[in-house]
Amino acid sequence: MLENSSILVTGGTGSFGHTFVPMTLAKYNPKRIIVLSRDEMKQWEMAKKFQGDERVRFFIGDVRDRDRLYRALDGVDYVVHAAATKIVPTAEYNPFECVKTNINGAMNLVDACIDSGVKRVIALSTDKASSPANLYGATKLVSDKLFIAGNSYAGGDGPRFAVVRYGNVMGSRGSVIPFFMSIRDEGSLPITDERMTRFMISLEQGVELVWHAFEDMEGGEIYVKKIPSMKVVDVASVVAPEARQEVVGIRPGEKLHEQMISEEDSYFTYEYPEHFKILPAINNWSTCEQRIKGGQKVAPGFSYTSDNNPDWMTHEELQAWIVTHTDKIGAI
Repeated sequence: MLENSSILVTGGTGSFGHTFVPMTLAKYNPKRIIVLSRDEMKQWEMAKKFQGDERVRFFIGDVRDRDRLYRALDGVDYVVHAAATKIVPTAEYNPFECVKTNINGAMNLVDACIDSGVKRVIALSTDKASSPANLYGATKLVSDKLFIAGNSYAGGDGPRFAVVRYGNVMGSRGSVIPFFMSIRDEGSLPITDERMTRFMISLEQGVELVWHAFEDMEGGEIYVKKIPSMKVVDVASVVAPEARQEVVGIRPGEKLHEQMISEEDSYFTYEYPEHFKILPAINNWSTCEQRIKGGQKVAPGFSYTSDNNPDWMTHEELQAWIVTHTDKIGAI
């Protein structure tokens, strides 16, 4: 599907874009990938990695700027929406700015994609959009709803919109593994709560889920990858086995466990070998066979959280991953 196509990635200089672009170039050989972001220095640094590859283009722009989106979408077939204000404390202290990017930006992109004749759009979501406990999660829940409703706005011949949702990305900048690694020589690591658990997904798995969504989507689906969990205290023990663990308390807006599928979503959720699919409750799409595609409906009241997950990552598996990815941890 993506072969010889034109792809736009909003927020493409972030962790996801740094992995999506080279993987997609290698697997699908698209005609071009356009990286749209508002940070010129990040673009400058990223462009060095693709110097001489005419398939990769860079656009300075912001999803808040609708006119710039129209220009960036000229001739584009597929869009991955990765742009977001996503640091929880930043969102709490700058709520208007978070809304402008995560909600207004989503509205701008939906409108621009419909008017520009894009074929398919995948928006990246987060576990924090499921039963949100902070502003970031609340804005991403609204964003998810906007992209789902975009299928109705687009009409029968317009672009299709779907969402991919995943949790803690292993080794991404600002995440717990590089944070622990950066301070492990100080002798102690801060642990918010000894019971805290997190999902563990690699950027490569996130990219592969986006690829699958592009191939599978009819419009309106939320795709959730099946991934292992780990207790934060165990992550700390692997990263710094000699360090003392100091419990400091849960931060404002932080959850004890990550959730990607709520009990309320269970009535519209289907299970597949490697992922779940939440179908939209609107327009009877949750009973649409073209969207279900042989999935098994989960039991009423089912939820998918990092503490009730049947799949757990071992110390040895995390250690092996760290050894393999040492050069990339915290770099993007």
